[in-house]
Amino acid sequence: MDAKERAAHLRERLSYYAKLYYEKDAPEISDYEYDLLMQELRRIESEHPELITPDSPTMRVGGAPVEGFEQYRHDVPLQSLNDVFSFEEVEAFDRRVRETIEDPAYVVELKIDGLSVALEYQDGQFVRGATRGNGEVGEDVTLNLRTVRSIPLTLENVPGRLVVRGEVFMDHHALEVLNERREEEGQPLFANCRNAAAGSLRQLDSRITASRALDIFCFNVQSATDVSFTSHRESLDWLKEHGFKVSPTYQIFHDIADVCKEIRRLGELRGELSFDIDGAVVKVDSLADRERLGATTKAPRWAVAYKYPPEEKATLLRDIVVSVGRMGTLTPNAVLEPVRVSGSLVSRASLHNEAYIKEKDIRIGDTVIIRKAGDIIPEIVCAVPELRPENAVPYVMPERCPVCGAPVSRLEGEAALRCTGAECPAQLLRNLEHFASRPAMDIEGLGEAVVEQLVKEGLVSSCADIYDLKVEDLEKLDRFARKSAENLIRAIDESRHRELSRLICAFGIRQVGERAARSLARTFGSLDRFMAATREELLAVEDIGEITADCILEWFAQEQSQDIIERLRAAGVNFESNEAPQDLRFAGMTFVLTGSLTRFTRDEAGAEIEKRGGKVSGSVSKKTSIVVAGENAGSKLDKANTLGIRVIGEDEFLDLLQAEV
Repeated sequence: MDAKERAAHLRERLSYYAKLYYEKDAPEISDYEYDLLMQELRRIESEHPELITPDSPTMRVGGAPVEGFEQYRHDVPLQSLNDVFSFEEVEAFDRRVRETIEDPAYVVELKIDGLSVALEYQDGQFVRGATRGNGEVGEDVTLNLRTVRSIPLTLENVPGRLVVRGEVFMDHHALEVLNERREEEGQPLFANCRNAAAGSLRQLDSRITASRALDIFCFNVQSATDVSFTSHRESLDWLKEHGFKVSPTYQIFHDIADVCKEIRRLGELRGELSFDIDGAVVKVDSLADRERLGATTKAPRWAVAYKYPPEEKATLLRDIVVSVGRMGTLTPNAVLEPVRVSGSLVSRASLHNEAYIKEKDIRIGDTVIIRKAGDIIPEIVCAVPELRPENAVPYVMPERCPVCGAPVSRLEGEAALRCTGAECPAQLLRNLEHFASRPAMDIEGLGEAVVEQLVKEGLVSSCADIYDLKVEDLEKLDRFARKSAENLIRAIDESRHRELSRLICAFGIRQVGERAARSLARTFGSLDRFMAATREELLAVEDIGEITADCILEWFAQEQSQDIIERLRAAGVNFESNEAPQDLRFAGMTFVLTGSLTRFTRDEAGAEIEKRGGKVSGSVSKKTSIVVAGENAGSKLDKANTLGIRVIGEDEFLDLLQAEV
């Protein structure tokens, strides 16, 4: 047998074995034997490229990466379906259909949770496949779809041109295998089967798609030449006979009550299926009746999709552990007895914050009901009080960061607790990236990737460590040659001389951004004077309110912050502002102006007070610091005398303005 004959024989046998395995679930040979035959065919085709055919099983393994996907315009639009969420809506759909159709028959199918595609065949050969896109135009993903082993590459006794619509998906086992592999490689895990399928089908490298074990159920003949059908069920039977995988169940019903029973039955099967469904589809069976019912611009009038509510399961809450995010936010997380929900195994769920825990009265040891919000994110719906252990007590969030031990705080109006530690390891990457960013110390070349390497190698554990780096340290890192290492050290040295406002911004104090940092640097003139500022002096600064002032005081009070500051001082980082410090002689003081002034208008006098950090009020109270009384002062002067508040004239006021600070 020559190479041509052997290749043809291998293609025939491999296609036959694949059909038994993927379509009939009845393999005749082992995976090992199948792989040996595949290797032999691949070897023959590599030695004789002219023998490669479009339907060769070797085409399933993917090819070289492409630069992007071309657009594909669907001949027949891939419309979406109108969703319904109650049986009342299903019955309303039936009434609308019966206004046109006397005795409709319905097909009820599973609504697979995947990615809709169109498959195009010419003379029995799979030639093109595309995503749904917007229904009119999708993306040509032919190379990737060729790797889906349940898609027939060759059909027998079919019309000249055939377009079939289907749903590409990934089953639970394939997702678990994929996520195990990604976890070993340190890659983020896929949240659910649908996300995994969508991400896999849109890979520019079809070899990656081939490794993801995608599957498909076909559910509609979009168009076909030389063949016609009278009903939807007939078309599904035809697809099945010609090697396409179709919905495992598609029964006919004439009574809408039976339709609703079937929807309930399919819903109860969700936990037993090996793949995800998010609903059941109800379709008018007769194609002639469909023509009479027609469609809107977005959806057909002859079908609806019943969407199941999120699947809920009961499980045990083993523990509550607190994680610290890159912004210092403390997030409580539920550690659960693992349970499968909506297609994946769930063992953890976010509890968001202390208020969320108190609102739902969630306690360690509780039996809780969980579901996936949007069928993606696990969440606890409620606890089951009647199953609560007698010794279960309300949960209390920690008063100190579980990572660095610094006190935690909650800003007014916020639900979240935050770590106040300037050197908290949980916040390290974020803090370092911010410190080196353009609005802060502007260290060119010290981006996210380099920061991650420095932390991973143990070279940097706080922003002060940046100034201890040497060229030799950087040369050890990936993609660092002598020249690039010298350039980064030069950029670090240059940052020692940045304006004070950049350093203040670089600290990452809560509520203190670029604008506030400039105001603080301009006002106090040096970091030491800024650190010594009182709350009243801070509140007198433009752009600084009560919450921001408290954040500043809290940050400077931390031992970690003081350590960073002293190390930066030792490293020669500039602590002085190039701008003259602002006069704050009236910080924390409230003035009242009364009577006629001869040297100022009321507005001018008020402006002079505010420029020096004071405030002007229109009425006298116990909080008033000074009353400036001009000629013909009235009741305000009387009240000031009664309350014992200091009263000065215009000359003394002028002396206060002109006195040296």
